[in-house]
Amino acid sequence: MKNNKFTRLIKPLVTSCVIALSLMVMNVGHAAPAEKLDLTLSTYSQNKIKKLLNDPKVWDQIPKQVTLCVYSPNGEHGEAFEQATSYLTEIPRIVRIAKQYGVNMNVTRPSNLQMNLSFDYPKLKKTASTLVTLKVYTNESVLTEDFRSKRCDGAGISNLRAKQFNKFVGSIDAIGAVQTYKQLTAVIQTLANPKFDDKMVNKDFEVVGVVPLGGAYIMVGDRNINTLAKAAGKKIAVLQFDETQKKLVQNVGAQPVAVDLLTVGPKFNNKEVDIMAAPAILFEPMELHRGMTDKSGKVVGGIIKFPVIQVTGTLIMHRNKFPAGMGSIAREIISKQLTPAFNFVDKLEGRIPDKYWMTLNESDKPGYVRLMREARIQMTKEGYYDPDMMKLLKQIRCSQDPTNYECALKDE
Repeated sequence: MKNNKFTRLIKPLVTSCVIALSLMVMNVGHAAPAEKLDLTLSTYSQNKIKKLLNDPKVWDQIPKQVTLCVYSPNGEHGEAFEQATSYLTEIPRIVRIAKQYGVNMNVTRPSNLQMNLSFDYPKLKKTASTLVTLKVYTNESVLTEDFRSKRCDGAGISNLRAKQFNKFVGSIDAIGAVQTYKQLTAVIQTLANPKFDDKMVNKDFEVVGVVPLGGAYIMVGDRNINTLAKAAGKKIAVLQFDETQKKLVQNVGAQPVAVDLLTVGPKFNNKEVDIMAAPAILFEPMELHRGMTDKSGKVVGGIIKFPVIQVTGTLIMHRNKFPAGMGSIAREIISKQLTPAFNFVDKLEGRIPDKYWMTLNESDKPGYVRLMREARIQMTKEGYYDPDMMKLLKQIRCSQDPTNYECALKDE
């Protein structure tokens, strides 16, 4: 694996984690048109910020230290982390924004992985300071466990892993539930609405943003595996921590093979698995062309150009480490940064040579949609997916395609 390329996969997630959680700590959120970030907020959020600033109790809740955990395979010198921290050039503009709210703000950087934020609010004669430490992980599993054990106050992780902290948001990645980027945009923007604030909270945890990582496609080592029926008996890679993938593979009569993000590429390239499902942006960094070509270099496998899920990342925090009410502001900020993320995914997908793409016959697509829908309904009944999220996703699908047959049905 070429690690310097692998960092491209998680760049949007790392970037958004640093942006959202840092801005949340800074307690600001309104600006003129952005240079790198769109920080314009609704009147609702602007008024909420003013209310928070004028509540003495909120100032007592501002933490003295915050640890934000981010995933970067090459550590702090990786491309993803460097891209994320490049947004710190926006700090002078953020300081000016704070001034508009009557807050004198000062930012210093004791080290490459630390920021010291100082606030002075003359109106209430209140001051506060927070030392923000960015902790970089090369293993997402370790990061997730450190977040659970409160070694991290905030984290950016894949939604599949975040599902254990918030089943409602974690169910966005349900099979076939979000079929296009347009639908995913609507989902993320809908969840940023304050009416969903309660759904973003689960016990000690609060989701402060969702970011797109691209559609997941079926990738095969043999182009003859071009129908679901032909997958029966084949070895299919499934993430070892996600029971839904194992269940789906068993439903089609195939054999699940447990993998993680580090082993799935080698297993596919070495023909230890016949099929894998992943975002197309994994193709280049994991060198998946090797699993799709024979020893002579002839292309024998491919990527079926029909997304089965939209892969997302989740930005999540421990509620007791931040002033109450800041999560909804962060969600609105993140929901405004989607276009660059989608453009990034499109750019990387466009680099994949045409010879590796496989087109699914139009006549076969309705059947696949029905199969995914049936599996989704079954797995919701069995408790794998959140029923409220399934209803919301159906509403969004039908709002964009009201003539779809499923819109007249009441079973999801």
